[in-house]
Amino acid sequence: MRSFLLPVVLIAGAFSLTNCTPLGPPGGGPDTVVNWRQEGNWRQEGPSSDSAPSGQISGGSLMRQVNLRTNLMVPKGVHGRRVYRPMRPRYITIHSTQNWTAGAERHAVALRRGALRAPKRRGGNRIGYLIWHFTVDDRQAIQHMPTTEQGEHADFDGPGNRYSIGIEMCEQRGSNRAATIERTAKLTAYLMKKYDIPLSNVVPHYHWPRRGCSPAHKNCPWFLMDGGRPGAKWRWFQGKVNYYYRSLN
Repeated sequence: MRSFLLPVVLIAGAFSLTNCTPLGPPGGGPDTVVNWRQEGNWRQEGPSSDSAPSGQISGGSLMRQVNLRTNLMVPKGVHGRRVYRPMRPRYITIHSTQNWTAGAERHAVALRRGALRAPKRRGGNRIGYLIWHFTVDDRQAIQHMPTTEQGEHADFDGPGNRYSIGIEMCEQRGSNRAATIERTAKLTAYLMKKYDIPLSNVVPHYHWPRRGCSPAHKNCPWFLMDGGRPGAKWRWFQGKVNYYYRSLN
């Protein structure tokens, strides 16, 4: 745990000295970018985006496949949940962590300890602690806060934070990205059904411009973007989400 938390604190602190480039967990760099075509055929794992559901499944069954844990939430009244901000979710925002050393549980520990500070706003004022609703890796999904509370993961005081559920996909070295994407798609489909959110409102972090940042639109989740923006890969992911959504009874 020590090997993760110390770099997180140092890099998160450095956010205040930058131009708000990463609004999300720290990590990454030019030497860690993986070529899409070198990832193998993981895009073909699981159902194809245009395939029809083979049968109906209950929400409970789908969530058992997600393997959701709710026992590591950030306590009410501290860090990212210090101020209660109610939310009626209208969107689901998908992120990638760009943290090559940590899975879902280590992100949960960092959020509970207040190790992830948000970058400064334009003008130099802190906006507090980063927090989002779920972190997903290739083994499990962990919930960090209720889906009826606002997080701090997308666009400062914008609609991305005010109205969207934030889901972070892990990409630690050695993990199975295909399994992480499948788990994320299933969780997203369940949340769509629960809150009556249309597929068009399942958006990447890129969707929300960050006022005062350059560039305003973040290349996130980077491995589902084409040339830094939504394209064929994002439509493929939406198709996967839609498959599981249509499978729900």
